[in-house]
Amino acid sequence: MKQRKPTLTFGDALKRHRATAFGAMIKPVGATCNLECTYCYYLDKLLQAPKVRPSDVMSDELLEEFIQQYIQGNQVPVVSFCWHGGEPLLAGLDFFRRAMELQEKYRGEKQIENSLQTNGTLITAEWAQFFAEHHFLVGVSIDGPADIHNANRLNRGGEPTFDRVMRGIELLAMNGAEFNTLSAVSAASEGRGRDIYRFMKSIGSRFMQFLPVVEHTKRVEGWPREVIVSPDTPDAHRAEWSVTAAGYGRFLNDIFDEWVTGDVGTYFVQMFDATLAGWCGVRPGLCAFCETCGDALVVEHNGDVYSCDHFVYPEYRLGNIATDHLRTLFESQEQFRFGLNKRNSLPNECRRCNYLHLCHGECPKHRFTPSRTAPDERINALCDSLTAFYKHSEPYMLKMRELITNGQPAALVIPWARSRMGLL
Repeated sequence: MKQRKPTLTFGDALKRHRATAFGAMIKPVGATCNLECTYCYYLDKLLQAPKVRPSDVMSDELLEEFIQQYIQGNQVPVVSFCWHGGEPLLAGLDFFRRAMELQEKYRGEKQIENSLQTNGTLITAEWAQFFAEHHFLVGVSIDGPADIHNANRLNRGGEPTFDRVMRGIELLAMNGAEFNTLSAVSAASEGRGRDIYRFMKSIGSRFMQFLPVVEHTKRVEGWPREVIVSPDTPDAHRAEWSVTAAGYGRFLNDIFDEWVTGDVGTYFVQMFDATLAGWCGVRPGLCAFCETCGDALVVEHNGDVYSCDHFVYPEYRLGNIATDHLRTLFESQEQFRFGLNKRNSLPNECRRCNYLHLCHGECPKHRFTPSRTAPDERINALCDSLTAFYKHSEPYMLKMRELITNGQPAALVIPWARSRMGLL
């Protein structure tokens, strides 16, 4: 008879949560940015929260408080800092030089790693040299070739930004700074998966992230354009630049076919790595596909701490590092319940799905489509696209799992995949 897994009490689960390391995304200039991308929800949050002063840069006092708390609150040998925005380079090079000094001051015997996400337009030779010197992993936001990128990623004057981003990437490469790419998958990306993937390879990106854009907008009186709002907002409708479920599924499948028949082990796509991890029973490195979340806090430029970057709203504010310790906020019942709710709020349709172990409902921010089996419940807006990808990639994922289990490299799937697709 199959033994039933012991039920974990809330208290036991909370103790386990408190024993783990935690991450924190730090936003030294908050949502402030020098661009005005069509699909950016940060800018609209600023418009809807006029008390926020977007010109503020995190003070030296708060910066030191954050670095000290974050290093000392993580009892692990390697502490990873993630600098984000808005556009973090607006904080200035001196701000980051000071951050490096403070990391050295408080690190003790620990190793420090730094990553930073940037739109790439402000990168100079001096910035690139700094990133190389301090071994930053720089994530550059670029959506694809010029026509795709410039469809949405514009500056404050409505002008395209592709050339400036490419110049930034060139400077990173010239100065030996490590970079990868993050691409928003919007309506402009549909049907162009292979073009975008090949382009990323051509500019030297070996690690790629492709994040779907699914937002809702509405017309607000006195504002020059429609504003991004919560899906539950009255009169809100799906933004025209959002990727469709069918389009995102095809996008993933097209890239996967090219990757699995030639690039496994040479180029890395975050979505594919997360899916393979799920098939292997390993926790994926992407919170959207974990059973629970809440392991990464967000620290704003004024010291406010929130549960998640997608939930920077008053009801998810945990505290402020000027008065509360980061570790205490991470260990709070509020944060634990937030992370647990990802699993506990799953609709029945998800619970019965054959791919639940891969998806876990994806990110809660995308759960706004009425369930097909219980219309009062909400499933992920990308459910159909993820299902299409999981079905399409399943035999290849299982083959890679077999190879890994036998101590062989996953790249040996390539000839098998080529034969299966009739490419030999």
